[in-house]
Amino acid sequence: METLESLRRRIGSAQDLYGIIRTMKALAAASIRQFEQAVEAVDIYTHTVDTGLRIVLRDQSPQMENMLKKQNGRTLAVIFGTDQGMCGQFNENIVSHALKDLANVEAKKMVIGQRAGSRLEEAGESFDSLFHVPSSVDGINPAVRSLLLEINTLRERDTVDKVILYYNHPISGSAYKSVRKQLAPVDMSLFRAPVREISSSRSLPMYTMDRERLLSRLVSQYLFAQLYRAYAESLASENASRLMTMQAAEKNIEERLDELNAVFHGQRQDSITSELLDIVSGVEALRE
Repeated sequence: METLESLRRRIGSAQDLYGIIRTMKALAAASIRQFEQAVEAVDIYTHTVDTGLRIVLRDQSPQMENMLKKQNGRTLAVIFGTDQGMCGQFNENIVSHALKDLANVEAKKMVIGQRAGSRLEEAGESFDSLFHVPSSVDGINPAVRSLLLEINTLRERDTVDKVILYYNHPISGSAYKSVRKQLAPVDMSLFRAPVREISSSRSLPMYTMDRERLLSRLVSQYLFAQLYRAYAESLASENASRLMTMQAAEKNIEERLDELNAVFHGQRQDSITSELLDIVSGVEALRE
């Protein structure tokens, strides 16, 4: 049987861990909202870029379409995971989803997050490059620029043509799902809308820049926005998964603390009862 002192130490350790978990839970909840706001902001920007593409492509020439279509290279898979733990099956889910989708495809792989890279290696798969996950909203911009630079370098070398993103998309609350999204080549059908649907006003927006140059710039911004959204949604999902894990851990520790406290109070009461019996026995002995 444990002593009261050892039980006190175990209760103290559990209480310290409980405090840490509650702090991590609060941080995860706050982070989710920050990344959700980042997604909302990039949606507004994406709408502006989409409108520009619709306008430029309304009189599309074959040369312009050829700028965005290449079918000679390999596929590049970009898998978004985590650098940190305590997020349940987050990395396992997205890696399994990507590998299942790429089962019959020869593809180069880029991994975002050390833990996702480890899951790939455990599955017997290799990857070509590894990027770290930004820890805050402010870190998404430089992360996207670095990733986009690497992707553009591979595309310019004709090493890859098709780029597919695999990341976890938040659904509601602490739920998320693994999704697949083609980044390149850009699906031109998304921007082929009737002229009347481009603008709600009677006059259509105009542009003076060279059309092919403007198209190239807009496509670059479109790719940037899609990568930014993938980062933000993956980070929101990561923190949602961590929040769910912390809630489960919090419940388990609360139950464990109740058990330890019950044992502690029971032993303490037994100790007090034993001492009282010793005193009564001593008094009876003196009387005799």
